[in-house]
Formats: sequence, structure tokens, C-alpha cells
Amino acid sequence: MLEYSNCKIEKVSAHKIGNKTNEEVLLLSKTPLYIADEQLKSLLQKYFLGAFDNPEFYSFTFTNEDFNLNPLFNFASQVFENAGQFHDYSVDIAKHLYEVSLHPQIKSGDLFVAYLSDIIVEGEMIDAIGIFKSENKQSFLKLKGNEEQFSLNHDEGINVEKLDKGCLILNLEKEDGYRICIVDRSNKSIEAQYWRDDFLKLKPCSDDFYYTKQFMNVAKNFISYQLKEEFEVSKTDQIDLMNRSVAYFKTNDNFVKEEFESEVFQDQKVIESFDNFKNTAWEASNVEPTDNFEISAAAVKKEAKIFKSVLKLDKNFHIYIHGNRELIQQGTDPDGRKFYKIFYNEEK
Repeated sequence: MLEYSNCKIEKVSAHKIGNKTNEEVLLLSKTPLYIADEQLKSLLQKYFLGAFDNPEFYSFTFTNEDFNLNPLFNFASQVFENAGQFHDYSVDIAKHLYEVSLHPQIKSGDLFVAYLSDIIVEGEMIDAIGIFKSENKQSFLKLKGNEEQFSLNHDEGINVEKLDKGCLILNLEKEDGYRICIVDRSNKSIEAQYWRDDFLKLKPCSDDFYYTKQFMNVAKNFISYQLKEEFEVSKTDQIDLMNRSVAYFKTNDNFVKEEFESEVFQDQKVIESFDNFKNTAWEASNVEPTDNFEISAAAVKKEAKIFKSVLKLDKNFHIYIHGNRELIQQGTDPDGRKFYKIFYNEEK
């Protein structure tokens, strides 16, 4: 978790980033922005940092996972060592982003590079470099007037509530490629991945948040897809397994694989299938696998939303299953119509 209520924006530089493939230009400022107005600083802080309340952490990587070759790692290292050259390195960052903005659907936008101080991470006060790109302008109305007459005008600008793309490079764990968190809200399609994969070149940090998220995702995908490929399982059984999975993560402080499998899947053949599925998923990641870790409450809160406990019956009914699987039974009547029988004690 980041605490930035006392954060100070020390320096900010701004540049215009076009799409190189579409022959749009790169406009580089010669000097940093001069920001004296305290209200403007407050709005900038909200715009820059408001989306990083419960971030996932990454670190720099590159070819053969040698983060020392990553241009952003080197730019950040130089800035942290010599903040006086901040604007020059902001120009280098802008040039690098322009060079990787090659997909024709990547939007042009305004780039802000900021040097931030007094951010608290896990009780430690640190500096950070922020890189923020605004790709979407919004229209707004301005009403002006006096006692005799009003006038209405319109303009376009940046909505401080909606950061399109952002990155915080925290001055922590340099020996492992720094600790970094990102935002990419504007687009989830393939061409948008340039921000994380082409520009920043990141890999997830091997922390409790990451492991909690990964195991919850593996469990969900196994129950949703792989389980029904190998076993005869009803939709209600799948929902029951989803609920038991989430319950394990919500009621335990530490994850133990054998304990999780015993409580959730119970059947040995299902457990063996889950292990094979999990191992394949781990091999596809760049992080060292583990079967024991401290459960991250923040990750559980975020990932629990993807575990669906609703049973959809044609277009007529939705049944939400949150508790005892034994209280709902499936059957077929003499006319071939399918039905569910639900038992309960009290109607509310």
C-alpha cells in the first residue's frame, strides 16, 4: 500500500508524444513546468497518484531478464543519483516512449514526468519517479458572468479523476530492478500492452500479493474450464468449489497448498489434475513458483470479484449460491423439463 498524503511534487516536465508509425511528431519541452499555485499542485497530486491506492508491484526486466540493459532502469538510476539532471532524463524518457509507439492504433497524448518525494511504502519514506500519459481529452463547459450578463464557453482538457496510463518507479530494491507499479486503464487490447511490455518492460514481483493473485486465478480457471474437461461436474458443483476457494483465502492468514487442496477439492484425482494445471500455469510465468506464502488481504479483496457464484437459467432466473451446496438439488420432471429444488428455513 502507498501512502502519499504528505507527498511533494518536486519537479514536473511535460512533452507531447505522437505516434511514430502514423508520422505524428514528438514535441519536447526545453524546461520543466513552473508550478507555484498550491491548488494546481493538489490537483496534479490527485491526478498522478489517485489510482495507486492498492497497486500490484513489478520490477524492470529485459533480454535474458538482465534489467541493467533496460533503458528506463538506467534513466531512473541516473535521476535518483542526480536529480539536478531530471529534465534532461525526462526528454530521454519521452524519446524512448516515442520510439516504441509503433502500433498504428496507439493514441498520441501528453506525457508528464514527475519527481516525487515523501511517499511512504510499508512504513518507509522514499522518492519516486512518476511517468504519466494522458491519451483522452474531455470536453467541459465554462460559465462566466456578472450581475448583468452571463456567457458560456467550452474547452477540452484532462480529467484529473481518470489517469489513462501511469507508472511509479519507487526508489526501492534497485538491486532487483526497482519496485514499480503501473496503471493502464484506457485500453485492454493487444496494442495497448506497449506501455508495460514495450516501453517499461516489466515482470511481476515475487511478493505475497502476486502469489495470492496467481493462485486465486489458477483455481478459478481450473474450476471454470479444466475441471469439466476431465470430470463430470455440474454448474452448482463448480460454484460450490468457487465459494470454497474464496472462503479459504478469506479465512486463512497463510496459504498452504496441501491444506487448500484438501479443503477445496477433497478428491485425490481432482487434486492431481489441479496440480498439473497449476504447474503448467507456473511454467508460463517468469516468477519462481511457491506453495506456501502469506495471504494478501488486498489481493483477496480484488480477485474475489472474479469468482462468480450465480447460476443462470435460460433468460428467466438467476440463482445466487453462497452457502451449503446440499440445499440445492437438480432434477428432470417426467416431461423432460430440468428443474432445481431449493431448501431454506426463512424467507426474507
